[in-house]
Amino acid sequence: MKWRDRTLDEIAELVCGNGPDDATYFPYRSSYYLTRFFRDADTDYAHDGSTRSLWVATTLAEILNEPHPNAQTPPDTLCRVIRTLMDPADARNEGAERSNALAALNIPLSREGFEAFYASDNQCYLRHIGTNTVAAPAANPHRPLSKLEIERRDWLNQYLDQASEDELIEEVLLPLFRQLGFHRITAAGHRDKALEYGKDVWMKYTLPTQHILYFGIQAKRGKLDASGVSGAANSNVAEIHNQVTMMLGHEIFDPEVSRRVLVDHAFIVAGGQITKAARNWIGGKLDQTKRSQIMFMDREDILNLFIVTNLPLPTGAVPQPAPKDDDEIPF
Repeated sequence: MKWRDRTLDEIAELVCGNGPDDATYFPYRSSYYLTRFFRDADTDYAHDGSTRSLWVATTLAEILNEPHPNAQTPPDTLCRVIRTLMDPADARNEGAERSNALAALNIPLSREGFEAFYASDNQCYLRHIGTNTVAAPAANPHRPLSKLEIERRDWLNQYLDQASEDELIEEVLLPLFRQLGFHRITAAGHRDKALEYGKDVWMKYTLPTQHILYFGIQAKRGKLDASGVSGAANSNVAEIHNQVTMMLGHEIFDPEVSRRVLVDHAFIVAGGQITKAARNWIGGKLDQTKRSQIMFMDREDILNLFIVTNLPLPTGAVPQPAPKDDDEIPF
């Protein structure tokens, strides 16, 4: 990833805190504090005594050369540098929300198609303006959650209890997979079942080698089980098996390359639980070549991934504040 020299120079000035003391919104950093700044950002860069702003700009250029998933996501190291730069505790000549500092940083960032913003955890993140993709360190769905994240997880869990299948796809799965780096995400929907061919969503993922893999999603809102008779809120795995077989055998048209392609892998996503018996049953029905093509996601996976990627909750998942006494309408 390469940014303009002008952009790097302007961000370097902010990192150094150059400018009149009563007009800058960033603390002044001498050689020692520049080294400590980059150490706080979990890097090994140490100032070599040269011109501070020039050294910082050169360091940022080196950071941009580190591996990154795609053009819309800068390296993790740069995200940590921006987060350290925008630490609310370093606010100067303004409040902890740092609105002036944020505006100053977004001037050079917008030139490269990015913007910085504060999320609900009071940490600063980078967002690609064109695709709305949030650049964040790789999400670990198995890490311990904070108190706020647990609360948001409970709200999303309650939302999934009453969400329809279309809401599960459009409000939860599409934003989640888009944030995880998939693109050209196309939802078939349920209005035209004749054209669905066993898949609710198809999308593609570009590998670092620029090879492209195609994925299909078969989503069910409730529990997926292997019992002989399923309830109204559950789905039988035999039905899923038929739909997955159709998904893997039917071609899709990719308008970006103007040709028809086969789905390489299939996600079976359940808004409820996928029982162990269901996983074993469908695994036994597939031969060894197709078995590696099938991946499972149940509610626990959805909840954890959605929360650790710091995506905004669907509108219906956020509890509305209770009306105040002044807002009540007298009878």
